[in-house]
Amino acid sequence: MELSDCSNEYEKLVVRMNMPRVVIDNGVCPNSTVVKIDSARSPGILLESVQLLTDMNLWIKKAYISSDGKWNMDVFHVSDLNGNKLTDENLIRYIEKSIETSHYCKTEGYTGLTALELTGTDRVGLLSEVFAVLADLECDVVEAKAWTHNGRIASMIYVKDGNSGTPIDGDSDRVQRVEGQLRNLLKADDGYQNDTRTCVSYGGNTHMERRLHQRMFMDRDYEKKFDIEKSPIVSVQNLPKRGYSVVNLQCKDRLKLLFDVVCTLTDMAYIVFHAAIRTVGETAFLEFYVRHSDGHPVSSEPERQRLIQCLQAAIERRTVKGVRLELCTADRPGLLAEVTRVLRENGLNIARAEISTKDGIAKNVFYVTDANGNLIDPEIIQSIREKIGIDDLSVKEPFPISCREAVEKEQHQEPQDHQGRYGGGTVLVSLGSLVMKNLYHLGLIKSYF
Repeated sequence: MELSDCSNEYEKLVVRMNMPRVVIDNGVCPNSTVVKIDSARSPGILLESVQLLTDMNLWIKKAYISSDGKWNMDVFHVSDLNGNKLTDENLIRYIEKSIETSHYCKTEGYTGLTALELTGTDRVGLLSEVFAVLADLECDVVEAKAWTHNGRIASMIYVKDGNSGTPIDGDSDRVQRVEGQLRNLLKADDGYQNDTRTCVSYGGNTHMERRLHQRMFMDRDYEKKFDIEKSPIVSVQNLPKRGYSVVNLQCKDRLKLLFDVVCTLTDMAYIVFHAAIRTVGETAFLEFYVRHSDGHPVSSEPERQRLIQCLQAAIERRTVKGVRLELCTADRPGLLAEVTRVLRENGLNIARAEISTKDGIAKNVFYVTDANGNLIDPEIIQSIREKIGIDDLSVKEPFPISCREAVEKEQHQEPQDHQGRYGGGTVLVSLGSLVMKNLYHLGLIKSYF
């Protein structure tokens, strides 16, 4: 056997030895399934774990995260959207296989499509104009997501040629026309385009929601003014003797909350060594022991304030705004432009959008408000449904009631501290220390703080 062959076999052996080990247990908790992941420590591995679980629309109710030396031990308590534990054996096997085999090297694949990335100043009717431009240029929208926050908008749109069904990036003149017209739409009201960004690329495996966080972060949406009374409570304190910064967050619980927080910590180059997440009723409490990638805790007051602002922005970007409208109908050229035009003509602002097309069926979700960000008159909603199609457009509850009730039921089965609030740099509740102590007594970590 040649030396190169031996080297390849050794590399394969190392990969197999370091593959994550997964245990899924339905007997520990009455209302949730426990997913335990042991894996070799590597950059971004926590985000990958959380990403896989949230991509399956699993609700993470509690989590204990610990890194002891070069090994990670992550424990997640998850349920489906209805608040039930996982009983589908095929789903359980799929989770185990996905984690153990590739450890999430796969992401969303959009081969054969052209990706458009947009950021700019938000305004009423902007998305409608974007989809109208794409329809005029014969670009069919296959998948898209758009977020708005603090007067800014970020969107990822996957398109194909409306006639041939092929990517459009092979035609440089056409790409320039698309970029030019979209850039004009996204420019600020004062006419300057310095805060407008467009990007065209081919397909790839970009995770859309992580990319939206990155686009918003690069656009510095966290620097805008927050409503202090409604903002998530975030505090950052240092533990000099341990060399950690302790990040505490308190906010309303929702789907994909942990993903949004971990995504932001990762993109800001903070490494999570220990963490504890739990919910009390509708409130989520998250605590992270972190260091920067340079090995140091937060080192200055400006850095601390920036971390707080970025985490608040990450949570708020996906916070439900307005009424949730769901469109399900046969896809056709110009459908998005037509539907969003009706919303715009009735004074509705699209705060968030999720566009999906599969097997000729368009399944689109819009979170809409009036021009001032307030709730919409039900009569206006009914009028819009009549114009678009009563059977095609429906109004949905944005937060699954059954899941909320299940969370409350589980929390009432164990002792709770309902007085947990912290702010102004003073931590009144510390979940992590209690969790680490329990993990220590169970023999799962070597030390606790």
